[in-house]
Amino acid sequence: MTNPTTIEQASERELVVRRTFDAPARIVFKAWTTPELFMRWWAPRSMGMNLLSCEMDVRTGGGYRLAFGQDPATADAFFGRYLEVTPPSRLVWTNDEGEDAAVTTVTFEEQDGRTLLVLRELYPSKAALEANRGAEEGLPEQFGQLDELLATLGASAAGS
Repeated sequence: MTNPTTIEQASERELVVRRTFDAPARIVFKAWTTPELFMRWWAPRSMGMNLLSCEMDVRTGGGYRLAFGQDPATADAFFGRYLEVTPPSRLVWTNDEGEDAAVTTVTFEEQDGRTLLVLRELYPSKAALEANRGAEEGLPEQFGQLDELLATLGASAAGS
């Protein structure tokens, strides 16, 4: 794998995930903030989950809602609000499904046309982090899917 995904527990309350993408920050940011693009890479294919819907109002104070599952009647919803949106370098959002949910910060740092993405999940307590461990295991696959999408966007987004 050219660009591996690293996952580390940075403290008793924080997970940090890093990955470099072979695309400019503005294109990577666009893939994270455009519902039609986000739906193409976010759900790990191997898990057999479908991202059934994706609503995003990507602005400070805006909200998002994602629904996963096999059909809308039994879908699991993930939702929250954006605390900070600084295109194309930073996104911060809440995960409001429960009181043990993290605040997620994603930074996009471009260097020589490539983007270092750092995702930080800060939980309210050590117990909350431990209770939510496991979800990050899908990120390497998700980021591989994002790589595939970015390769298709490169030519069409180069002029935008």
